[in-house]
Amino acid sequence: MKEEKRLLEEQRLLEMSSFEREYSAYGLIAGIDEAGRGPLAGPVVAACCILPENEFFYYLNDSKKVTPRRRDILFDEIQERAVAFGIGIADHNVIDEVNILNATYKAMQAAVKDMKKDPGMLLVDAVTIPEVLIPQVPIVHGDARSVSIAAASILAKVTRDRMMLEYDKLYPEYGFASHKGYGTKQHIEALKKYGPCPIHRRTFIKNFVG
Repeated sequence: MKEEKRLLEEQRLLEMSSFEREYSAYGLIAGIDEAGRGPLAGPVVAACCILPENEFFYYLNDSKKVTPRRRDILFDEIQERAVAFGIGIADHNVIDEVNILNATYKAMQAAVKDMKKDPGMLLVDAVTIPEVLIPQVPIVHGDARSVSIAAASILAKVTRDRMMLEYDKLYPEYGFASHKGYGTKQHIEALKKYGPCPIHRRTFIKNFVG
């Protein structure tokens, strides 16, 4: 990376670390985000992540703004260098049973419990997680405004995408490898042709199948 570009990137990351600095008195600051609230199939996955202070994760951003190749690189880098991280999963059955918002909360709760170190503060993308006693700060568009939440978004997105690649091997007719369970034209056409498979969210597909 050229020097000028590197300095600009470091400045961007410093700006994205403002919430972490603001709440530093709480000790370890963790970001939390999820992936998979919208798809018609598969789980919702949440991640919780504490990044080391004063270290740069170049090109870290909201997972939706990062290329798949860069996400994979950052995924490995975050897992290797993070102070701690945790993953929580709520599958299609849980989503159908308690609705997607409550399933998301369950995945986030599980991600916090999966941590090897206890955070002093949670920065959460847009929501407040119930039944979690750690202080929380909900941040709208947090995955683009906080390095910790951005790191969690990468961990959650890549974990879920890799799960959907495995499901694609089991149910190849639906094209999960390409759309990851989202309601694309290809997916809806396959759903109408073949009917639902075991990982479809029944409460999400009522408009497409009888």
